[in-house]
Amino acid sequence: MNIKFTKMHGLGNDFVVIDCINQNVSLSQKQIRFIADRHFGIGCDQVLLVEKATGGADFFYRIFNADGGEVEQCGNGARCFVRFVHDRGLTQKNPVKVKTLGGEITPVLQKNGDVTVNMGTPRFAPEQIPFIADKQAVTYLLDVEGKTVKISVLSIGNPHAVRIVENIETAPVSNEGAFIETHPRFPKRVNVGYMQIQNRQHILLRVFERGAGETLACGTGACAAVVAGIRQNLLDTPVTVSTRGGDLSIYWGGDNTPVMMTGPAVTVFEGEINL
Repeated sequence: MNIKFTKMHGLGNDFVVIDCINQNVSLSQKQIRFIADRHFGIGCDQVLLVEKATGGADFFYRIFNADGGEVEQCGNGARCFVRFVHDRGLTQKNPVKVKTLGGEITPVLQKNGDVTVNMGTPRFAPEQIPFIADKQAVTYLLDVEGKTVKISVLSIGNPHAVRIVENIETAPVSNEGAFIETHPRFPKRVNVGYMQIQNRQHILLRVFERGAGETLACGTGACAAVVAGIRQNLLDTPVTVSTRGGDLSIYWGGDNTPVMMTGPAVTVFEGEINL
């Protein structure tokens, strides 16, 4: 099976994007892991599939992590998605209505090439994340390998735990992040963000992504961190989020309002792979 693909990235969070509208594509978990493998395949954090949508949406957007598991949402991927469908001539609509497993999003391609995505309204009820807790709270205490850490927990279409740290460079992203990702209080695992606050409108962020490990940037992780900081009265919107791959701008007006994310999306190359 020959598959045409496009390699893209959003601040270094990289993707293999596949048009499933103009070619017949059916991938197994093993094939997705092969595509994502940086030594034997193409190499990426996530594989994105562009499909036809049902109902009122323009497209259906499917996201697979490097381990082959399908997930609900990906913010950097959403920006690449809208650049892809415009650059490939699949639509001229702006904004574009895109259906995902985490809900509908509406990316807008800006004149300067950046993309703004309405990421939807954050969810905080434990059962909607999902997260095991007796009641909803702004922060929770979590037992992590014999010590107690304070986290914020929320959903931006996918589950996130956010930790505030003093120094982003020495934060235990890999070891602790991997432990929290599979913590039994998160039935569907979780993305783990480590946030260092520079001032009320600027943070530094590293994210250990569920099924992918630490990535250079995480769009939904940036949204989750800003929302968590605003809810704790530590940040004021809009907030610049500096990741290792670059900066995102996040705006959130408060409860019952959507999170708006703005940042770049870049095409690296196009190719064809034989599976």
